[in-house]
Amino acid sequence: MAATLEKISDNVAHFSIEVESSKFEEGINKAYLKNAQKFAVPGFRKGKAPRKIIEKFYGEGIFYEDAINIILPEEYDNAVKQLNIEPVDKPEIDIEQLGGDGKNLVIKVSVTLKPEVKLGKYKGIEIKKVEYNVTEEDVENEVKLYRERNARLVTIDDRPVRKGDIVTIDYVGKKDGEEFAGGKGENYELTIGSGQFIPGFEDGLIGKNAGDEVTVNVTFPDDYHAEELKGAKAVFEVKIHSIKEKQLPAPDDEFAKDVSEFDTFEEFKNDIKEKLTERAQRNQKAETENNVVNAVVENTTIDIPACMIDARIDSMLSDYEMRLRQQGLTLEKYLEILNMKIEDLKAQFKDEAERQVKTSLTLEQIGKQENIAATDDEVEKEYNNMADLYKLSVDKIKKIVHEDEIKKDIVIRKTVELLVSNAAIK
Repeated sequence: MAATLEKISDNVAHFSIEVESSKFEEGINKAYLKNAQKFAVPGFRKGKAPRKIIEKFYGEGIFYEDAINIILPEEYDNAVKQLNIEPVDKPEIDIEQLGGDGKNLVIKVSVTLKPEVKLGKYKGIEIKKVEYNVTEEDVENEVKLYRERNARLVTIDDRPVRKGDIVTIDYVGKKDGEEFAGGKGENYELTIGSGQFIPGFEDGLIGKNAGDEVTVNVTFPDDYHAEELKGAKAVFEVKIHSIKEKQLPAPDDEFAKDVSEFDTFEEFKNDIKEKLTERAQRNQKAETENNVVNAVVENTTIDIPACMIDARIDSMLSDYEMRLRQQGLTLEKYLEILNMKIEDLKAQFKDEAERQVKTSLTLEQIGKQENIAATDDEVEKEYNNMADLYKLSVDKIKKIVHEDEIKKDIVIRKTVELLVSNAAIK
C-alpha cells in the first residue's frame, strides 16, 4: 500500500491510497467466500459455483464492491498512520482506478482533520479566589431537611390553607370558557409555595378551607411551553378536598438516634458540619478548576470543524434521552409536550457543545506541549477505583473501558492540576 498526501485545506486532507493488485485479489476472494451462498448458477448447487463461473455469469465486477469494503478499513488506517494525520470524521471515498486484471486499486480520500490549536497564555492565569464557608445557618438548614424528610403529615380541619400546607385538590382549567389540554387533575397533592403551578394559582388557594370550591384567575407566562397558552388569561375551578401540614420531629437525641448512627443530637450536628465542609471543599476545588480552565480556553484560538460540534451535540442528545427514559419519558413525548422539534433541542445544545469541544482540544494540546502522560500505576489505580465504584471485577472493567480512554482522562486531570498549580489566585 502506498498513501500520497495531495493537499490539506480548511482542515480537510485529500490523499490517495494505492492498493496492490495482489491485495485487491485477496479481497475479491474473501468477498466470494463470504457471498457465495447468495448466488444461484445453473448446473451448480446454490453456493457451490466456483468464483470464475459466478463472475462469468453475473459479471466480472460482481465482488468488487464487497472486496473494497473488506480491505478498505485496514488500508485507510495504515494510510492515516503513514501520513501522520488525525481524522475527526468519516472519510469521503471515491474510486479513481478500479483494480482487477493486474491493475492496482486507487482510492481517493477526503477527510476532516483535527484542527490546529493555537494556545495563548495558560500559565499564571489570574482568577479570583473561590471560598465556600460553612456557617451555622447552613448546618441548621441541613438539620431542617432531615427533620422535613422525617415529618408526619397531619390532616388539618380547624384553619384555612397557608403556605407550606399540602392540599389535595381537583381542578379544571379553562381559557375563553373552554377546557384546554393538560389543565385538568383529580386528587392532586400540591404543596403550597412549591411553585409547581403557574404564578398565582397556589396563592389563590391560601386562606381557603377544606371543602371550598374556589375560582382562581391566572395569566400564563409569556414564555410558557405551550404556544396557545403563552400570555393567555385562564380560570381554574378548584375543589379543595383536604389540608395537611408537616409536623417536624423535635431536634433532640431521640431524633438523632432515629436518623443516624449517633447517640446525641450534638454528635449528629457535628457530623453534618464535617460533611458540609467536605462538600464545600469539593465545590471550591471544582469551581476554581473551572474558572482557570475557562480562562485558558478563552485565550485559545481554534477553528473547530462543524462535524466535531455536531458529534458532541449527538452525544449530549443521547445522554439527555437516557435521563428522560430514567424518568419514564421518551424523547419524542418530551418534544411533543414542549411543542419542539429535534432541531430546536439540538440548537439549544450548540453553544455548550462548542465550548466542550474547544475545552477538550485545548487541554489535550497543553498535555502534549507539557509532555503529560499517564503512568501504568495511575492507570491500574483508576481501574481499581472504577471496579470499587461499580462493584465489578477489575478484569470486567478492563473489558468495558479501553485503556486509551483511561489514559486520556488521567492526562486531562493532570493537565488541569498543572494549570491550577500555576494560576495566580487572588
